[in-house]
Amino acid sequence: MRIAVSGTHSVGKSSLIDRFLSVHPDFEHEDEPFYELQEMGEAFESEPTIDDFIRQLEFSRERLRNYQSGDDVIFERSPVDFLAYILALEELGRGDSISRHLSASFIESATAIAGSAVRLLDLILFLPIEDSRSWEIPASEDLELRVAVDGRLSAILMDNELDLFSANTPKIVEARGTTTQRLQILESELARGLG
Repeated sequence: MRIAVSGTHSVGKSSLIDRFLSVHPDFEHEDEPFYELQEMGEAFESEPTIDDFIRQLEFSRERLRNYQSGDDVIFERSPVDFLAYILALEELGRGDSISRHLSASFIESATAIAGSAVRLLDLILFLPIEDSRSWEIPASEDLELRVAVDGRLSAILMDNELDLFSANTPKIVEARGTTTQRLQILESELARGLG
């Protein structure tokens, strides 16, 4: 099963994936494109830019193309995450490169990339912000952007705001609660997928 764990920054994606892999060592793990691209020598701005997220979106699509239906892999982030960051940065009026990207054709292009890429997944597990955990997040994590991205992800994934999903492909599941509760939700979906 090709699974992507989606969510804004600091919502527990890595913790959940670590727990999942400890139970399912047979699954491949694809780390966040940001880290993989850095390991390959690419540099990113200290403040996130739309260009950075476009690059990560394209890289995410490239990685997904390396897997086929029936492969067992878990991705840290989905293509929709990068689209949500792009839209949130635009909404917040941030980034030096925003003026180049405000055109409808640019947004349509990014949406098309994300739309074609998500079709290569079987399941997107969405981790929304949990209010009870907000106090643990330091201000250095850019709380304004974090909340804006969470709202965009919820609208895109749960409400299909951009009409990216049809025929329940991929399946989208919201997972709330502790890491253990989220793992139980993921395990339940995995059992259904294998059954």
